[in-house]
Amino acid sequence: MAKLILASSSQYRRKLLSRLQLPFEPHSPDIDESPKSGESPEDMVKRLSEEKVRALASQYSHHLIIGSDQVAVLGKNVLTKPGSFDAAFEQLTSQSGKKVQFLTGLALLNTNTNVIQVDMITTEVAFRQLTNQEITDYLLQDEPYDCAGSFKSEGLGITLFEGIYGTDPTALVGLPLIRLGEMLRNSDK
Repeated sequence: MAKLILASSSQYRRKLLSRLQLPFEPHSPDIDESPKSGESPEDMVKRLSEEKVRALASQYSHHLIIGSDQVAVLGKNVLTKPGSFDAAFEQLTSQSGKKVQFLTGLALLNTNTNVIQVDMITTEVAFRQLTNQEITDYLLQDEPYDCAGSFKSEGLGITLFEGIYGTDPTALVGLPLIRLGEMLRNSDK
């Protein structure tokens, strides 16, 4: 198998990819992650995942480059990384008692063949009804300010849910390992 590059600076994605026990190097792709005018959230996560791998392609010939991007969608609103306590509090308040879709884009580029595989995994999260105090306590303990949707499901954030519905639990954390494994097995075809 070709060497693996993870086009991400995310500690969460690095930790997930480590579970596959394959050697890889993380490298930040440094791209503009702004949404395009009129672009759907589904199209945006796929486009950004692809842009991340393509941004590193010239630096890494003879490699497999993995890129991923994630957003949360509540109704017509896209929830990204909150960046602060206040923004996270607002996000969790808006999600309380509701179902939220988490869209995780995934791309794998084989720079030997220039063949790219791109997909998106949807995970639905049902939040339980949360009190302001529960939200405050959670945010102060887990500090999920760098996470789309303002929680860490792999941490204390799991206590905020009534249920998680999807085909790959790792997609919710930011890198769908089941689908990635399938892509890696198909990477030299």
